[in-house]
Amino acid sequence: MRAAALVVIATVSLIASTAGAQALPPEAQQIAAAVLPLPAAQRDGAGVMGYRTAGKLAILRPARNGMQCLADEPGDDRFHVACYATSLEPFMARGRALRAAGTTGTQVDTVRFAEVKRGRLRVPSAPAALFSLTGPKDDFDATTGTAPKSKPLFVMYMPYATTATTGVPSTPSKSGPWLMFPGTPKAHLMLQHDM
Repeated sequence: MRAAALVVIATVSLIASTAGAQALPPEAQQIAAAVLPLPAAQRDGAGVMGYRTAGKLAILRPARNGMQCLADEPGDDRFHVACYATSLEPFMARGRALRAAGTTGTQVDTVRFAEVKRGRLRVPSAPAALFSLTGPKDDFDATTGTAPKSKPLFVMYMPYATTATTGVPSTPSKSGPWLMFPGTPKAHLMLQHDM
């Protein structure tokens, strides 16, 4: 009886792990979706991190043009892809590591900002772009290579920028750029593509 129960448990585990593996889109599809936020001329040279195993990012394609993209996370309840300048990777990677370790909310930035201040974490010395698309789950259409319901966002990271140094207000605006996290290592201009 016990051996039969172990066989059932092993079979259920194998089916579950196989189902999880099948749920991952093919690498080519992950790459096509991940680079979608970028201008067309930058897509072929962008690096892509995606999923060969659920929940674990892997390099699917190395960056050749200074842009790094993240594929849509399979477990997310929305479609979200982002591409950013490779100079932002240490900062972004640290955020991912902290979240994976259970750090949540504003604590992620509290830790990163302290590490930047101590010289343990690098932020870019020049402005660095981030492009993203966010929409409903499964918005990416592999046949057409589009995500028709997703909204684009363009962000320009400018560490330590302030309203005084940029002339850009820190009040959210739909009609023009605005500065988020002024004076911090995460300071960035928010710019919608469709303004």
